[in-house]
Amino acid sequence: MIRLFILLALFALPATPFAAGAEPCAACAEWNAPQMPFRVFGNTYYVGPHGLAAILITSDTGHILIDGALPQSAALIADNIAALGFHLEDVKIILNTHAHYDHAGGIAELQQATGAVVRASLPSIAEMIGGAPTPDDPQATTADRFPPIPRALPIKDGDAVMLGANKLTAHFTPGHTPGGTTWTWDACEGAVCRHMVYADSLTAISSPGFKFSADESRVAGFRRSIATVASLPCDILLTPHPDASGLWPRVAAKSFVDVNACRRYAEAASSGLDTRLASERTAGK
Repeated sequence: MIRLFILLALFALPATPFAAGAEPCAACAEWNAPQMPFRVFGNTYYVGPHGLAAILITSDTGHILIDGALPQSAALIADNIAALGFHLEDVKIILNTHAHYDHAGGIAELQQATGAVVRASLPSIAEMIGGAPTPDDPQATTADRFPPIPRALPIKDGDAVMLGANKLTAHFTPGHTPGGTTWTWDACEGAVCRHMVYADSLTAISSPGFKFSADESRVAGFRRSIATVASLPCDILLTPHPDASGLWPRVAAKSFVDVNACRRYAEAASSGLDTRLASERTAGK
């Protein structure tokens, strides 16, 4: 059944080719600006470029990387991991929040360099294999293609991904994409442990002509995703776009802990979805 789902998704993909080395968007140069890597808390590190997060969770038996940013971000992420004193080949698992070019674009190169196992939701795997959004993605006709990721293992909602002492839990949060996934884990410094949340994007943006309101079940699922993030134990919030969770002011203040951050993030997402639905109703009159 899983293989059939993926094959059907691939047959429905657009035929636009991926142009290696092409600049896929106007914001990409800014997103891919170099960023010195840094420790967030305990064994959790930021290793992405300035405008797109990539998160490294380390252990004595290997490391987990979440997201690969843009195709052109892979080398920067690899350099940042090395700058922290870790070895790229010790990355054993690569996870993903959602399979758009700005968060999954660098995964294929990083997987090839590390031999890591890629884990993602089934809808995300369908997009990874084709290197493009599937037709049910709100940005199906406008999101750029990215290097395909041919080898990935599916996860289910609530699955735990374990490596060494690390246990990361997948929380399916579809809406921004069909396969959106939020990841949670605990990080410790001595006896002090924090609930870490890497919350997926929850913005209701789309290609022109797409209407969220055309599918009541999609809207209901989106609201469940927002409620899921709001309800998570959350001491430190990270997001694929760092600005979405106000990361850089927290870096400047050297203060990452904010137990209300997930709730505020969810409230902003709920307000954004309400605004989008209202605009669709207005446009339909």
